[in-house]
Amino acid sequence: MNTRHHKGPRELVSGGEWLYGRNPVEEALAAARRTASEIVLPPEFPDEDEQIARIRDEAKSRRLVIRTMDRNQLDKLTRFGNHQGVALKTTGYPYVGFEEIVQAAEEDENSLVVVLDHLEDPQNVGSILRTACAAGATGVIIPEDRACGITAAVSRASAGGAEHIKVAHVVNLVRAIERLKEAGLWFTALDWGEDAKNYTEIDFKGRVGLVIGAEGQGVSRLVRENCDFAAVLPMPGGFESLNAGVAAGVAIYEILRQRNS
Repeated sequence: MNTRHHKGPRELVSGGEWLYGRNPVEEALAAARRTASEIVLPPEFPDEDEQIARIRDEAKSRRLVIRTMDRNQLDKLTRFGNHQGVALKTTGYPYVGFEEIVQAAEEDENSLVVVLDHLEDPQNVGSILRTACAAGATGVIIPEDRACGITAAVSRASAGGAEHIKVAHVVNLVRAIERLKEAGLWFTALDWGEDAKNYTEIDFKGRVGLVIGAEGQGVSRLVRENCDFAAVLPMPGGFESLNAGVAAGVAIYEILRQRNS
């Protein structure tokens, strides 16, 4: 075990990003898309938890600096996130180029690209990334401004799914949608309105783009105008809308259902 003197949280956090939580850290190491330099783990015991043991073995194989840290220090380091005693210092999130997602969509006749229209809640973004990853989505598009990027909190909420799926930052969502439509995608916005159909009535076979609107505001006007369809989820219980992460999950698995039927 590394026995170097522990630095304080401020000194440790400089020059990198700290992921936290067992699943996000394990998935980041498995995906190997980031460059890691050091890791915080509980003290080593012969009968330690299997997942901690796997993470420790991987850290040793990569020759990462392994540190222990008391709970208060780790709380401050992770800004009181649910770290489960584990944190990994890495480079920033590895966004891909937008054209990489376009090319992948062109090559797959059943491609699915999810567009997040200025979502700001890390829990929603993480939940959607987790579902998109589980469903085998081609990629996710998010705007560069007025939106939640892929932070450590998002990776935590995605249970590490963010580390495996392709995510691209774009300046203009409308132009991104137009480019993807040129690549053969048909876009559906999860939104309400007179033109909206029940989500089960939309044909989701072939190359598909799915737009998820921001919390409260929904899909922005220009983005909605550039979508081919609008889909609504029925809510006989009287609620006006579902949580964005839940709504996205329902729609994504309807896409899979149609393709597997």
